[in-house]
Amino acid sequence: MQRAEIAQDARSQMVGMSKEQVLTCIGAPASKAAEGATEVWGYNSGNGMTVVDASYGRYGGTTVGTSRFCNINVVFVGGQVSAVNYTGPTGGLLTAGEQCAYAVNACVKKQ
Repeated sequence: MQRAEIAQDARSQMVGMSKEQVLTCIGAPASKAAEGATEVWGYNSGNGMTVVDASYGRYGGTTVGTSRFCNINVVFVGGQVSAVNYTGPTGGLLTAGEQCAYAVNACVKKQ
């Protein structure tokens, strides 16, 4: 739950940061894209966690494994962060975003 809160806090606390501040707290992006005054930096985050669901019936059982990870897009307009977006299977029902916290943790001010 704590990592999910960190990821959520980062979405608001990073708005207004400069590119230099983002480089300092997350590091170099895995990808970059630009269109006019808008630039998007892409990051990958996660701990490689795999969740296994098992179900058993009268004649045997099945298991399904899914990996959790987070793709982070940091959107810059005019050189400052305007949005932080997360995609991917980032966590569970109550822990949405937890896999994103690994990358953005250093950008969040602890309360």
